[in-house]
Amino acid sequence: MLRSVGQTRVTSSGEDPRVTELRTAVSRLRRELAGHPAEFPDRGIAEDELAALDEMATGGAPEIPRLRRSLLLIAGAIGSVSALASALRDVRVAVDLFGEPPRV
Repeated sequence: MLRSVGQTRVTSSGEDPRVTELRTAVSRLRRELAGHPAEFPDRGIAEDELAALDEMATGGAPEIPRLRRSLLLIAGAIGSVSALASALRDVRVAVDLFGEPPRV
């Protein structure tokens, strides 16, 4: 797994490895959330934001502020569902690969 912030290498498929990492992490969390039996009030928000992250990653050049906003909404929506903590951490790590948003 790629872990260095700011790397912009391209894989043999032509995809930025950060995007690959993000897509993999989002896919895992979506699967785990779909399989989680408990309903909670903000589940729909988490599902919507995971879909947005997936769409941004599929586009290939996600906007860092939007990535971070989605991550914050997902973390808030999932809250303390400990069964999803590991997959959520992987999404956070993948978002962090894109670095910090530019300071205005």
